Amino acid sequence: DEATDPSISEENWECIQRFCDQVNADTEGPLFALRLLAHKIQSPQEGEALHALTVLETCVNNCGDRFHSEMAKFRFLNELIKVLSPKYYGIWSSEKVKSRVTEVIFSWTVWFPQEVKIQDAYQMLKKQGIVKEDPKLPEDKILPPPSPRPQNSIFDTDEEKSKLLARLLKSSHPEDLQAANRLIQSVIKEEQEKSAQVSRRANTISEVSENVKRMDELLENYRRHELSPAEQETLQALFQHCEKLRPLLFRLACEAVADEEALAEILQANDKLSRALGQYRQVVASQ
Repeated sequence: DEATDPSISEENWECIQRFCDQVNADTEGPLFALRLLAHKIQSPQEGEALHALTVLETCVNNCGDRFHSEMAKFRFLNELIKVLSPKYYGIWSSEKVKSRVTEVIFSWTVWFPQEVKIQDAYQMLKKQGIVKEDPKLPEDKILPPPSPRPQNSIFDTDEEKSKLLARLLKSSHPEDLQAANRLIQSVIKEEQEKSAQVSRRANTISEVSENVKRMDELLENYRRHELSPAEQETLQALFQHCEKLRPLLFRLACEAVADEEALAEILQANDKLSRALGQYRQVVASQ
């Protein structure tokens, strides 16, 4: 109650730290803490809800894996979603609170990529149009990575950036904190671009595989003279579509030139595609 008191304008960091200490000291601290925080975040008083969100983010950074595991469950995520959903509290929650909740969930999708339920919850909000685009975090919004985890931090692969970020976050100078925020944002953007590339690659390779398989089936029936006129049209359309996939595979190969495993997958898909197109020309186009 003290840490989320709506009558105070500034955060009571002493209270917030004591709250975090209590969460860490109690066996069921994360479970009880998140129940209390969900209730406060859903408060009709804007100040109370915003303070509760600050407490939540501080707990994420200070209360370790037990807290992370509990907050990544649908039981808690659904309580945050209620603040945004017009079916629940979204009709009267302030825009400032809704914006902060969206920022919090979005930041978790970056810092906890292994937590599928967080990813699912955020994608559901976008699919329903509740979140129309990824939030752009303000310059003074510092989102340091949570307390060190053995894996899956987006800074794990770049030791130099990790050390620079740690140094900037320890500084009391506003310009260093802004530099830290810019660094975080740039790394987030890089990760999002990498994720988009991986998604495009997986979808294209899957599409090639499905189209080649269907084309092989129709070509086999064509050889036996068992294709209906409608199926012949389908075969021709498949051929044209597969031809359009070739330049897409080429672009993906250029993107993945530094990733041997990904490049091998793309080249394998290209071989399948080339074989299927060659067979079509040999069997159908030649006639």
